[in-house]
Amino acid sequence: MGEAERGESAPRVRVSFWCSNNHETRPSFASDAAVPETWDCPRCGFPAGRDQANPPGPPRSEPYKTHLAYVKERRSDSDGAAILAEALQRLRKDI
Repeated sequence: MGEAERGESAPRVRVSFWCSNNHETRPSFASDAAVPETWDCPRCGFPAGRDQANPPGPPRSEPYKTHLAYVKERRSDSDGAAILAEALQRLRKDI
């Protein structure tokens, strides 16, 4: 299907985005579309902004946490001891 079958294309505008590695990306948008504040850089994957002098920083990656680490964030040691004591009491009661 060629352009003649699709009709006229919408007027376009190119917008420059820069990442923290100083890569420039120039995606095109319909002239009446809202342009996003950030765009993912296709070269490095970092977020890119429209201000070349002040691009957004690279994303902060959180280290992998185990299920136990998340539980320890939500519960104190005394909460954990109380839950363990309750579970042991139920187990001993069933024996």
